Amino acid sequence: QVQLVESGGGLVQAGGSLRVSCAASGRTFRHAMGWFRQAPGKEREFVAAIRWIGGSTIHADSVKGRFSISRDNAKDMVYLQMNSLKPEDTAVYYCAASRKYSGDSDYYTGEAGYDYWGQGIQVTVSS
Repeated sequence: QVQLVESGGGLVQAGGSLRVSCAASGRTFRHAMGWFRQAPGKEREFVAAIRWIGGSTIHADSVKGRFSISRDNAKDMVYLQMNSLKPEDTAVYYCAASRKYSGDSDYYTGEAGYDYWGQGIQVTVSS
């Protein structure tokens, strides 16, 4: 089992920055970690993912150049640094962990690629 706890959300003005964190615990090895988000009235969507070994990343086109996912293996933490925030980035952000290996990074852009989910944390960007 893997437990995931998000932190660092809140309210920020458009153009500002925020970093959300995800603390992972549990013995199950994780091949990848990801961030997803769900805005009111919308489906949950992929934001970014990172391989636990090697650290290669993939970001959604909507956040590329503004958001950056990173990890700290020693601390079992994953971070999402969000810059140049826009009101449309307002959503509940979820951390997710995958125990499945895939050589195709696109595999980790879908919810089906993940086995464990955090409770989510609210990020609100005011205009």
